[in-house]
Amino acid sequence: MPIIQWYPGHMAKAIRQVEEKLKLVDVVFELVDARIPVSSRNPMIESVIKDKPHLLILTKADLADPQETQRWLEYFRKNGDHAVALNSKEPSTEKIILKHTRAILADKLENWESRGIKKTEIKSMCIGIPNVGKSTLLNHLVNKKVAITGDRPGVTKKQQWLKSRQGLYLLDTPGILWPKFEDQSVGSKLAFTGAIKDNLYANDDVALFGLQIFSEKYRNGLMERYHLTDEDFDQPLPELLLLITQKLGMRDDYDRASQRILLDARKDKLGRFNLDFVEELNDRGDD
Repeated sequence: MPIIQWYPGHMAKAIRQVEEKLKLVDVVFELVDARIPVSSRNPMIESVIKDKPHLLILTKADLADPQETQRWLEYFRKNGDHAVALNSKEPSTEKIILKHTRAILADKLENWESRGIKKTEIKSMCIGIPNVGKSTLLNHLVNKKVAITGDRPGVTKKQQWLKSRQGLYLLDTPGILWPKFEDQSVGSKLAFTGAIKDNLYANDDVALFGLQIFSEKYRNGLMERYHLTDEDFDQPLPELLLLITQKLGMRDDYDRASQRILLDARKDKLGRFNLDFVEELNDRGDD
């Protein structure tokens, strides 16, 4: 499996900025990709936010396997997390987030009311890895394009305060990755879904990684998109990649075909999928 190196200096700076601003907010919105809700969860965030109330938001739920998303929500809630899955562009998004936020902050809101504090606005911080959908969510919440979006990591470069239509104050932060993978498959999952810049990995390595999972769990998406048969999956994965390359009319340019596979997966042309599975945690004995 390829070793993917990444942790640019601006991410270390972003961590320090989050630590500095944390005291200004009432709640943290931690965004993860619903397709890889564990692999896209920065292990540094827990130590940074400490006991600050927080809501785990599984973004891009419209791209994820709905059955797996439900399993993950049950898993997170069982383990004490407030969690919700969203398609950030749905009209009900802000209502859902506010409902969960008020439930998390119920004691604090009640305390404010009992003390006669007229404060009605809630201040929140949005945090997560690059390309997890923070900007898309924020633009929807404020009903205008104030956060830059893009299907690539590293779009948000600085922190900025935004205000939602219903008075929720939101601090946008740059995507933050962590310094080192303990499990290299995490890097491949992040690369496959677009959380790592394309020039940091080999397209064919990551495409082959994805083909392995799709061959086992989401074969129909590959069959429909690339006109494959069940028999085609009997061959080794490199041969399957070459076959797809030929069917795409790219002769033997498997690197170009690998790029196409990655883009097709990210743009929902292979169907809804997950790369993280609750059953894997159960097999390892994790709670």
